[in-house]
Amino acid sequence: MKRRHKRIGIIIIGLAGLTLAAYLVMGAFRQNLVFFFSPTQIAAKEAPIDRTFRVGGLVENGSLKRDPDGLTVRFTVTDTAASIPVVYKGILPDLFKEGRGCVAQGKIGADGVFRADQVLAKHDENYMPPEAGAALDAAKHEREAAKTVVDH
Repeated sequence: MKRRHKRIGIIIIGLAGLTLAAYLVMGAFRQNLVFFFSPTQIAAKEAPIDRTFRVGGLVENGSLKRDPDGLTVRFTVTDTAASIPVVYKGILPDLFKEGRGCVAQGKIGADGVFRADQVLAKHDENYMPPEAGAALDAAKHEREAAKTVVDH
């Protein structure tokens, strides 16, 4: 084998290795990417059924219920236009309360119940995750637009 052929072979093997590494990195990135959906988007069936994603909004007043096991909590997340029932098994953050903002990460079941594996609570009165705030604002504008159409 000529020296030139050896170099071409090494270059081809190197490019194949780089391609494989890039493919593996992109696959891992795609698996760890978590999208945000509002309750309105979930109700409109825009959220994936078999993938982990986040849902955010306000914890609906009067919806917080604890199961007898002490760890399972059921509540409803709303963006004031639509509501999604959530089930979470674990310890909730100290700031988690009804009427306050939260973001839950998990999967939605075929029954329409969101099964969270992580729940984040709003940390003070001035902060709301940007996606959750935008979803609440959009739902508020849709509700006001519907009222305007009905009034005329």
